[in-house]
Amino acid sequence: MRDFETMDPKEIIARRVSLEIRPKSLVNLGIGIPTLVSDHLDESLGVFFQAENGVVGMGHRPPEGMTDRHLTDAGGTFVSAVPGASIIDSAFSFGLIRGGHLDLTVLGGLQVDAKGHLANWMIPGKFVPGMGGAMDLVTGAKKVIVAMIHSAKGTSKIVPECTLPVTSQRCVDLIVTELAVMQPREDGLHLLETGPGVTVEQVVAATDAELVIGDDVPEMDLSRTG
Repeated sequence: MRDFETMDPKEIIARRVSLEIRPKSLVNLGIGIPTLVSDHLDESLGVFFQAENGVVGMGHRPPEGMTDRHLTDAGGTFVSAVPGASIIDSAFSFGLIRGGHLDLTVLGGLQVDAKGHLANWMIPGKFVPGMGGAMDLVTGAKKVIVAMIHSAKGTSKIVPECTLPVTSQRCVDLIVTELAVMQPREDGLHLLETGPGVTVEQVVAATDAELVIGDDVPEMDLSRTG
């Protein structure tokens, strides 16, 4: 049995997020940690991954020497295409997003606040090429999950209120870090699960936002498969 307590934090996050993906759903994976999620899903589930640049049905990164320079994800990483995949133009791709046809998007984050607002596209004073599809994805997908490391350089990324520019006025549905699974609700940010070997007290100490904590908070069950 695998020791999940010694697992790489990014893999903990990706594995836990994969449990939220239902069979035969249409899913967008953002840049960074979200791209690792597909590694923990069996292809028999029939999940189709979409990229904003016009790929519906992305597969894993191809072996060395088998890449196609015309087939990449939105971040420019080489990908493969699964049987039944489609290549569409950018307008059609964003039509899927803005039309509410995506079942789920998994995005990285710079901050998420206690109400579930996400900031993930820029840090003031630093160069950014643009917002990309983040605004459309947060607004248009049926479900939004943020997959990110809990803190950056010792500073919590789960905050009472975002100090960075917010991506959308819509709140996200779930936040998954290596330390916790949290859900924004009307009465506050609920702590649903702790990470492997992590105590509730450790989560509270690492989180700037106030958490709503029940009597019995379970640990992530990473032995399950999606």
